[in-house]
Amino acid sequence: MKKIAPILLFTYNRLNETQKTVKALQNNYLASESELFIFSDNGKDANGEKKVKKVRDYLKTIDGFKKVHIKEATTNLGLANSILNGVTEVINQYGKVIVLEDDLITSANFLDFMNQALNFYSNSSEVISISGYSLNLPSLKTHNADYYVGYRASSWGWGIWKSKWENVDWDVSDYSKFKGDYKQRIKFSKIGSDMPRMLKNQMSGKIDSWAIRLCYHQFKNNLVTIFPTKSKIYNIGTGKNATHTTIGTRFDAQLDSSNDRVFVFENDLIVNKKIISEFKSKFSIRLRAIDKLKKYLK
Repeated sequence: MKKIAPILLFTYNRLNETQKTVKALQNNYLASESELFIFSDNGKDANGEKKVKKVRDYLKTIDGFKKVHIKEATTNLGLANSILNGVTEVINQYGKVIVLEDDLITSANFLDFMNQALNFYSNSSEVISISGYSLNLPSLKTHNADYYVGYRASSWGWGIWKSKWENVDWDVSDYSKFKGDYKQRIKFSKIGSDMPRMLKNQMSGKIDSWAIRLCYHQFKNNLVTIFPTKSKIYNIGTGKNATHTTIGTRFDAQLDSSNDRVFVFENDLIVNKKIISEFKSKFSIRLRAIDKLKKYLK
């Protein structure tokens, strides 16, 4: 295998979730061969800082990796700025990265899939990112391949190269033109009905998301993401302590429990229209409304 990509783990104030995330990552086959960079954001107030300190005390005990680097923020940067700064810092040195947040359980073969896909598509002009997470789609049960192609990057365990990361316009400097173009807004919504609204909220300051900006860049440049047929990620961050995640059961995934360590990819990026349709439906207004109702009833 070519040089293994460094892992970036972004943490905040959730000790329990962070411990579970790290334990699963330590159980990865390639953990001992991988460098781990941990970016610890600080609390917003005194109470938050106390929670962060507990997390940081734990972070200092982590082993099982080739090397562990811990970077502690002195102020609260927020998730978007933490990721933008952290990824840029490491990717400029290593050329590629694998990124996780503190609420993601990985399968033992997560790092195998990510590194093999990053290596295979490193020179592809069409692929912007690799996702370790996969939606639970009906067609994937009979999908005879290790991966599929999608139009919308995932923020749950992903990988990217310097050549793609540095091209993203994080200021979305053409937003004024985009919001006045009805056809473009409709086209953007075809990868998820929530996309135009999320971008609008980002630009108006209602949310602070790096992911929607990456998705918009992907849309503008007709780029694709490689997804695993069997999800290598399971999200545990939807509890009462979640700070950004407001998802529901439509994103539940069954974690890959196989011992597969070798994955087959192809340069011919054929888009499966049935899978794309099922993928898009997960972000439909109807399913979003159902999830909100389930949360309300809980």
